[in-house]
Amino acid sequence: MLRGLTTVTYYADDVEAAGRWYSEVLGAEPYFRRPVEGPAAYLEFRIGDYQHELGLIDSRYAPEQPGPNGVIVYWHVDDVEAAYQRLLDLGASEHEKPVERGPGFVTASVVDPFGNVLGVMFNQHYLDVLR
Repeated sequence: MLRGLTTVTYYADDVEAAGRWYSEVLGAEPYFRRPVEGPAAYLEFRIGDYQHELGLIDSRYAPEQPGPNGVIVYWHVDDVEAAYQRLLDLGASEHEKPVERGPGFVTASVVDPFGNVLGVMFNQHYLDVLR
């Protein structure tokens, strides 16, 4: 039934500011923008080995008030400690410090400057599948 991650979306009151922050985090600019002219209501990045989509949506379109709780999407990184620290250095706040979950699996999460939980994870299974 579930075949894989397609798009992860985060809400932000200021999509332009969120776009700049995530451009810095990802080292990439959004490839998709709506509307094309004027303040963005939606920005989308393609990132990672499988070009997953990360979308930023204006908070006015949120079905309810988002907050730092609920589902956490973890993005694979090669060094959780370094990625976690970089996110903090870029203005995120601590949600959960790095935790080893078992051999080959380490997770951490932050709250981005826009109130969304962003997870990072070293996941040996991800690397095995990628090979």
